[in-house]
Amino acid sequence: MADRGLRSPIKLDARFWFNPEVETRKFLVPGAIAIIMTMIGTLLTALVVAREWERGTMEALLSTPVRIPEILLGKLLPYFGLGLIATLGSTLLAIHIFDVPLRGGWGTLLLVSACFLVPALGQGLVISALAKNQFIAAQAALFSGFLPAFLLSGFLFEIDAMPAPIRLLTHIVPARYFIESLHSVFLVGDVWPLLIKDILAMLAIGAVMFAIARAKTRKSLES
Repeated sequence: MADRGLRSPIKLDARFWFNPEVETRKFLVPGAIAIIMTMIGTLLTALVVAREWERGTMEALLSTPVRIPEILLGKLLPYFGLGLIATLGSTLLAIHIFDVPLRGGWGTLLLVSACFLVPALGQGLVISALAKNQFIAAQAALFSGFLPAFLLSGFLFEIDAMPAPIRLLTHIVPARYFIESLHSVFLVGDVWPLLIKDILAMLAIGAVMFAIARAKTRKSLES
């Protein structure tokens, strides 16, 4: 009969890699940057381009010899730059105010942010091409951009704990890959095997968004 007084020689201690103190802000603050970028990329783009449709200036631009991709690119470049500036500002706040470490490089941070802006801006273009009204565009941007980034990206709720259909849905949310990249850059460092797959996923979603936006814009011009 085994001696009940004997203790197991093995002791298990749970440890969280890269955040051993389990400080919530080290997870939430990088995710908040993704939410800010979503608002800048999707909401502002949808509102500004929808305003152009409302005023009739978009039709005037599309009737000029300038090609559609050039017009769309000209509309997006200011918000692309604004998004990168917001990334730098938010990162400085995260480091100096919230004491979140940045173990990766600034160049890597800007690279993943630029890749995320591609689907975010593309989604704003799609919304504006479909809505052509600022109020409807704002509602659509909040519903299809902000809410998925807030609820389905892993920012608030762990993706592995979601039901299987919802987990499948998260694969088309660009903010999911951006938040994973931000966690890697802030807490781990420049681990390219982790970053490359997220970068490719964001660029693929962005390519689809821009293809839809171009097709819808051309159809609107022809009609």
